[in-house]
Amino acid sequence: MRHGAVGAILLAACSVFGLRAAAQHAEHVMLDPSELVWKELPSLPGVKIAVVEGPLDQPVPITFRLKFPPNFKVMPHWHPGIEHITIISGVLNMGLGSVFDPSKTRALGPGSLSIMQPKTQHYVWTSEETIGQVHSIGPWSVNYVNPADDPVKK
Repeated sequence: MRHGAVGAILLAACSVFGLRAAAQHAEHVMLDPSELVWKELPSLPGVKIAVVEGPLDQPVPITFRLKFPPNFKVMPHWHPGIEHITIISGVLNMGLGSVFDPSKTRALGPGSLSIMQPKTQHYVWTSEETIGQVHSIGPWSVNYVNPADDPVKK
């Protein structure tokens, strides 16, 4: 299966930036939000990532946060593994399907969560800065329904 270019760049960025937000004991992670290390995510210009757990390119548990700027959208895509996302702050508007339609999204505010099975086609947009925490089992990739929507190819 071919992984999307966004996923490949996401994995490479995490390898370059390091895999943990702070030095910790291998079996126990405790972090204050101020300890997160935010890096630019080249595959999604304007989005920042803070990797908390795991190398995203390995078949192990992974946890990371994404910080979306205001007025940002991610076109319809899917992931090879299950996706659990919890909204930390802001509002993430999420819709299901292969066509981006803001009128068919649900606003997920702080504390809200979404659990999607592998290959669930979905899209998101924000109107304010929004932070979401994702956990899954790697390897992680983003696969666009329409390859022309991949921001790396634009």
